[in-house]
Amino acid sequence: MKDQTPKELPFRYEAYRFASAKWCPNNPRHPLIVYRNACSGDAEEMAEWLEARFEENGWTPSWRYTVYDFAHFHSNTHEVIGAYRGHASIRFGDSAGQVIEISAGDVVLIPAGVSHQRLGGSPDFIAVGAYPRGFDPDQIRKGESHGDFKEAVAGVPVPEMDPLVHAGGPLQMEWPVKACP
Repeated sequence: MKDQTPKELPFRYEAYRFASAKWCPNNPRHPLIVYRNACSGDAEEMAEWLEARFEENGWTPSWRYTVYDFAHFHSNTHEVIGAYRGHASIRFGDSAGQVIEISAGDVVLIPAGVSHQRLGGSPDFIAVGAYPRGFDPDQIRKGESHGDFKEAVAGVPVPEMDPLVHAGGPLQMEWPVKACP
């Protein structure tokens, strides 16, 4: 884990790299990024702020839901999840990864290929999620994976904009630049 506190950002972020697991490739180039305390307020205000911020930065359409309690990954797109109510323990990267605690106000940028699964948390945990504009996520579940997704994951382009800060955010600092078409 790489813990960052850049002066120009209004929040702290952490970057996590995971090796390949048996059934999921994780992502060999891009770390998972956790933006800590990216927003605050009451739940509805945070949800609306996250939706607006994601949309203005090209991460749309958004959804409101929890994180699934089964392990899965997306081989064809990255995902951003912003918690606005409660807290959760989420395993990222399956056996090669780790469990990370996420609370209201935290945002997670999940690179293509990185598995995620909610293991527990408060019963009211809910988040806003989105994918880069123009990408329709597949869903590869643990136990249902019958292919090698490394090449597909490696081919997913880096979005032009960080989901929270447009340009100059953790996405641009941590992920090699190769803009979406």
